[in-house]
Amino acid sequence: MSSHKRPRDDPQSGPEPGAKKRRNTAVKEDYSNRFRPGLFDQISLEDERQDYTNSAPYRHGVISQLIEPNLLRNVRQEILENLSFTPKETDIYKIHQSGDLANLDGLDDASLKRLPSLLILRNALYSTVFREFLSSVTNAGPLSGKKTDMAINVYTPGCHLLCHDDVIGSRRVSYILYLLDPEQPWGRHWGGALRLYPTKLHKNSDGTKIDIPASDPAKHIQPAWNQLSFFAVEPGKSFHDVAEVLPARSEELNNQRVRMAISGWYHIPQEGETRFQPGLEEELSAKSSLTQLRSKNDEHDLPKPNPKAYITKATQLSSSSNLNPPSQNSGNGANDSKSKSTTEAEPEGDSEDDILTESEINVLLKYLNPGFLTPDTLDSLQDSFEDCSVLLIKSFLNPSFAKRLRDFIQSQPDTLSHNTKKIEAQPPWTVACPPHKQRYLFMTPNAPDPNHQNLLSTRKKEMSPMTELLTVLLPSLAFGKWLHLATGLTLITHDVRARRFRRGYDYSLATNYEEEHPRLELTLGLTPTKGWEEDEDEEDAEEDAHPEKKAPTVEVNNSTAGKKPPQTARARALAGNNPPKPEARNPDDNVGGYEVYMSAEPASSDAQSADPAVYQAAKEDDEDDGTLFSMGAGWNRLSLVLRDKGVMKFVKYVSARAAGDRWDAVGEFRVVDDGEDEDGADEGDEGEDEDGADEGDEGDEGDEGDEGDEEEEVEEEEESTTDLAEAAEEELDSESG
Repeated sequence: MSSHKRPRDDPQSGPEPGAKKRRNTAVKEDYSNRFRPGLFDQISLEDERQDYTNSAPYRHGVISQLIEPNLLRNVRQEILENLSFTPKETDIYKIHQSGDLANLDGLDDASLKRLPSLLILRNALYSTVFREFLSSVTNAGPLSGKKTDMAINVYTPGCHLLCHDDVIGSRRVSYILYLLDPEQPWGRHWGGALRLYPTKLHKNSDGTKIDIPASDPAKHIQPAWNQLSFFAVEPGKSFHDVAEVLPARSEELNNQRVRMAISGWYHIPQEGETRFQPGLEEELSAKSSLTQLRSKNDEHDLPKPNPKAYITKATQLSSSSNLNPPSQNSGNGANDSKSKSTTEAEPEGDSEDDILTESEINVLLKYLNPGFLTPDTLDSLQDSFEDCSVLLIKSFLNPSFAKRLRDFIQSQPDTLSHNTKKIEAQPPWTVACPPHKQRYLFMTPNAPDPNHQNLLSTRKKEMSPMTELLTVLLPSLAFGKWLHLATGLTLITHDVRARRFRRGYDYSLATNYEEEHPRLELTLGLTPTKGWEEDEDEEDAEEDAHPEKKAPTVEVNNSTAGKKPPQTARARALAGNNPPKPEARNPDDNVGGYEVYMSAEPASSDAQSADPAVYQAAKEDDEDDGTLFSMGAGWNRLSLVLRDKGVMKFVKYVSARAAGDRWDAVGEFRVVDDGEDEDGADEGDEGEDEDGADEGDEGDEGDEGDEGDEEEEVEEEEESTTDLAEAAEEELDSESG
């Protein structure tokens, strides 16, 4: 797996000691003869301006045969012979990229002699005559000749760039100049198109208005030799992506699908240039798409959070003991907002909750591997979770239910439409949006099922195993009790759903978790196809052949086994002890679909580092690439992660080369923070862990305080837990109201 940090584009090597630096003379020389004859004539200018003005879904331009052909052929040859490209992969893109070509002036004489045509092209693109031409066509205002910003990007099969709007810093016009093989026209079905997204104006609850892109692109611009595509960078408008370059049937044909292009931006006038506007760059930065990702402006996002408080034990066990969907008063249906006033935060941290009851075991045995229900196993899981706040459990579901679920998933259509309207016209799937944050299919426990057909049911009036998973197992008190015993956490609410990531289309981008309270997050991998991770494929094949012989396994961080740092659960969250990372695979073999937790980048005043398409990379010799935990798409694997404030998460785009779609079920569980008392303040680490989880640590460090003090702390802790549960229920009631 490649680095998941958002790396800054690595600049070209600087000049050798003593080498002369050259100034950019593009603005002083006449470069009009480097372009297509007649391009700057008044008639041509008017035609281009009219085409740009009348374009949709937002204004953009396409100019064919822009550069004098011999010059561009020479540029392409120089690039192929003299430049190297670095493969880069993050949550939003997978590409091969050169250094920043704005640094060409700083190269030594020997390097410049190898790139003379490239230097001429760069100067021509940022010359006065062409900047004025583009400014007139786009009506975007004056463009800087002082700040050049361009790089060469190469897309081979599997490469892609996901939805963003390019709004960052001082950018004013975005452009792509294609350097494809002039002797090999780009195939229409090879992928790699520049796709533009329409937007719709929405009104927020506070009266403000916001443009949100549609889930699907409306315009596809196919790559072509010597073609320039361009558009004005507009906040909330200029959303676009680059479709994945699709694989061919053979390696020889794959070698023809090399989408090479010079990509860059024209910027607003810089300080010292005419028409420079102080403060304008800062104003534009506040509207960047990365700022949108990090903000809480999610009022129109789907799926919406829908936490449910745990219901009473008697009601839950009654509804869990049969295969019928829970009633409206069960806490799991669509019309259960009134029932939450009578709920309690279960499971509680008293002695009765230290083991699973016989009735709870009977419920869980229908779904879970029996090996995970024994007291010794649960103690071991809790010890491991307390060490690193992460668990990865294989063969989690029992063979019988796992087979039912696999058979059901494999009975579904192999491919689904990429048209959101068609998808949502048939229940139960809804498309997650907006696409500059996420795009995948999801279904909730109360997804509509008017005819008991399609995904929710294999036969009329029979609950599908997927629905059973979402409505019976995951929200049940018995499963909440199991989570409590496996993690040592006190759960308050649950929110579950199923997801399907369509290959060649779906993903979720890295977003921060900004809540003050940590959250337990669950992912149950339900992807039945192979080819995601080699080692896991072998294990899945063995399980398919002999499911009864498959023993449950748990992966933990062996380097911290047996060590219990005296920290609260929140302090132990992912930024602390990390589980081992998977070995890197050949980037060309990577089909995506893996889920990643990563540390967030600190806020930076550097506009470039904040761009969603330009990332901040770890140094080549730095093993810490920010990845905290990663789990590939696979079958019957459960991950539990305690996610703290500031931790980012994403699911990598699923390549069209994948053998199938990524399926999973996910859950979010609000938990009691170990460091909270009734006033919400931290009182220190002593006596904070729920259910006496750290009693062993206290014994190792010596007895501190008398037994009376400890009893007082326990009583205060139980009162705090009850208050938090009641507060959570009141909050849920107010939201539903």
